[in-house]
Amino acid sequence: MHKENTNLQRYLRNEPHRVPLGYEEYAGDKQFATTLARGIELIRCFSADETVLSNAELAERTGLARPTVSRLTYTLVLLGYLKPSAKYGKYQLGSALLSATYPLMASISLRHQARTAMEMLADETGGQVSMGIRDRLNIVLVETSRSRRRARGQLQGPMADTGLSLPIAGTAIGRAWLAGCDEATRAAVLNEIRVKTASDWAQFERPIGLALKDCARDGFCVIEGDLLHDIHAVGVPYGRTAEGELVAFNCAFQGPLPPSSQGKSWLRDVVGLKLLNMVRLLREGRHA
Repeated sequence: MHKENTNLQRYLRNEPHRVPLGYEEYAGDKQFATTLARGIELIRCFSADETVLSNAELAERTGLARPTVSRLTYTLVLLGYLKPSAKYGKYQLGSALLSATYPLMASISLRHQARTAMEMLADETGGQVSMGIRDRLNIVLVETSRSRRRARGQLQGPMADTGLSLPIAGTAIGRAWLAGCDEATRAAVLNEIRVKTASDWAQFERPIGLALKDCARDGFCVIEGDLLHDIHAVGVPYGRTAEGELVAFNCAFQGPLPPSSQGKSWLRDVVGLKLLNMVRLLREGRHA
């Protein structure tokens, strides 16, 4: 794995937006099933960087008592959402999760409509083109296409995979998603970022504001090393799909930009316009 990818996974694991939610905000809500929520939070503790965890590690990450964690992991194993690892006393995610998420992935028809156009743009630019939807304060990638030319700027490893979650605040695709929101939704998400991930808010408040202005003016926004110094990307809001899911797209590069790019202005003058045109065609129902 590239060093940059390792750094990204470490960032995603350690930053506040990766910490499981507490339940204080649901105190007094008699309809809220705390036990169910705790089981889901255990599942969310696993990541591409930490695929195997023990009860002790899960207890540390969630703040739950060891006996509670033990009962939850026992139940999740019986249901197939966790499975015992080859490492004694540890667990990893089970195949039942794939079965549970397939209906969601299959229901997003835009994934299939966009695939060919995404592949063409990835080949043209030498980058990775992704489609994402919101998961709490993250954007989860639901479709990705990588350049078959294997250019220098192509993303590699876990960073390039469908299912990866990236912070809304620090990424082009996240800021583009915010630009595609109605005002009330955007205000609510920004306030949640401010309250729950104070470090992200302190670092990215101003860049988020600039990105929203760029999207309003140009239709896209550009990230130049905001999250990690060697990740560059363009983001474009799509809007809502036929199923009502709010979607954004990006085209991302890792490391030095392709030699033909002639500097970072290429992201705006070439990649931004190409990605924007792709999204416009998708909105019009033209997927070629």
